[in-house]
Amino acid sequence: MEQLFLIIILLFGGSTLAGSVKIINQGDRALVESLGKYNGRTLDPGLNFLLPFYHRVAYKETVREQVLDIPPQKCITRDNVSISVDAVVYWRIMDLEKACYKVNNLQAAMENMVRTQIRSEMGKLELDQTFTARTEVNEMLLRELDIATDPWGVKVTRVELRDICPTKAVMDAMELQMSAERQKRASILASEGERESAVNSAKGRAEAQVLAAEAQQKAVVLEAQAQRQSQVLKAHATAEAIQILTKTLQSDPEAREALQYLLAQNYIEMGATIGNSDSSKVMFMDPRSIPATLEGMKSLISDTPSS
Repeated sequence: MEQLFLIIILLFGGSTLAGSVKIINQGDRALVESLGKYNGRTLDPGLNFLLPFYHRVAYKETVREQVLDIPPQKCITRDNVSISVDAVVYWRIMDLEKACYKVNNLQAAMENMVRTQIRSEMGKLELDQTFTARTEVNEMLLRELDIATDPWGVKVTRVELRDICPTKAVMDAMELQMSAERQKRASILASEGERESAVNSAKGRAEAQVLAAEAQQKAVVLEAQAQRQSQVLKAHATAEAIQILTKTLQSDPEAREALQYLLAQNYIEMGATIGNSDSSKVMFMDPRSIPATLEGMKSLISDTPSS
């Protein structure tokens, strides 16, 4: 009987002694209550001793950064479009006492707080803005959640919206809208291409006409210049020929007879040439007028002053 009593005492004492020793892992903290009241004692990582029946570990939690996964939830945008949004929140406990005594079930409270803030922020935006302003929404959620969870001794370090998914009907409507936008841009590009092609063609034709006109003008100018130069050369040649004839007639009186003969011959050849021309079919010449013509030409030559 005494042995049984001794065994009971040893077991009771061993369990009491084991309960008075607490080992806290690295990264964790624990709050200790004395007779049900917190007196400010916190257990740090390592070996800690408590008084049996007087001390009790009331709350033990990690102070490392934690991840809160927010499952997808339905939200309504400002333009009354239903979307599904999920997120992930990174947070850590900064004040273990507040996390224990200021709120019951900290993680559930934080999850409800994040859900409420997400619905509130999505309700301020239109559907298109929810895709383009994701960074701004993340920053807004971080700021609001950090302020809201500060009384609980929690620091929110980061908030990320992961997926924003409209309903199938909205997705189909968006696909139709994007298809219409693509067709519109394609039509605009095609019309602009046709317009530029027409403008380029018109410019090309105008430039070609200008070049042709300039070339024609240059050709006319060159032809006129050539004719003028030809006439000038002929005039110079005629003047030189006259000077030569004049000198010859003045120096050799017998040359007059030869000149008369040449003029008469040229006159007859000119008539023959006119008769053979395509534009002249019939040429009437009075034979009796030939001697008179020759006599007239002879008199003109005879009137040439002699030296």
